[in-house]
Amino acid sequence: MIELLSSSQSYSETPKAKVSFTTSRVSPWFSPLAYFLGHYFLLPFFFGQIRITGQENLPTSGPVILAPTHRSRWDALLIPYAAGRYVTGRDLRFMVTIDECQGLQGWLVRRMGGFPVDTQHPSITTLRHAVELVQQGEMLVIFPEGGIRKGKLHPLKPGIARLALSAESSHSGLGVKIIPISINYSQTNPCWGTDVSIQIAPAIKVLDYAHGCIKQDAQKLTTDLAKALQQLQQESGVRSEKGLESAF
Repeated sequence: MIELLSSSQSYSETPKAKVSFTTSRVSPWFSPLAYFLGHYFLLPFFFGQIRITGQENLPTSGPVILAPTHRSRWDALLIPYAAGRYVTGRDLRFMVTIDECQGLQGWLVRRMGGFPVDTQHPSITTLRHAVELVQQGEMLVIFPEGGIRKGKLHPLKPGIARLALSAESSHSGLGVKIIPISINYSQTNPCWGTDVSIQIAPAIKVLDYAHGCIKQDAQKLTTDLAKALQQLQQESGVRSEKGLESAF
């Protein structure tokens, strides 16, 4: 998934003669099929117990950015399971690396509403497309740690905060919300029978951070998002310990 760049990196437009436009769409026939197979067959068969808490915090309408921790490639399937059309009635949109949009995987990703970004040379048109999706009231998934990170919570990239603030400032009263989500597996490398815990925190209202200085606002929003994710991780650890104690 997208590895959002630090504020020290810059984005540049492609030459006018070579400008490309980022687009994405959810396939009206493939997406329902994929949700059905994943929800009722693939995930329940592969994993042991899938525990989900906090689904009441998921908005069923309005612009939303889901911000999950990233521990495995399975995350991209578990997030729709926990927050997608069978829960909120909404299809999710994903920012993915350009490598994940190659071959058969790319064919699948694009039909599920995913769109690529070149993390080495990010095009501003891709970022604009992400902002436009949020402005249109979509539910966009961005992993704030960047790529897959094992173990404890890693430092968050500031891009998700900047994107959210950009969308919020462009429309008065848009009401962008960021939902922190923690995904934890009973094994570091998930395999058949692994248990999964997914915790969904209350929404962070982006408008509360839009004070006019994008750099400072983004830093504060990123800090509070990290705190929310860290709190979820700690709560998950406590619950896991209690579960082990009750087994003896």
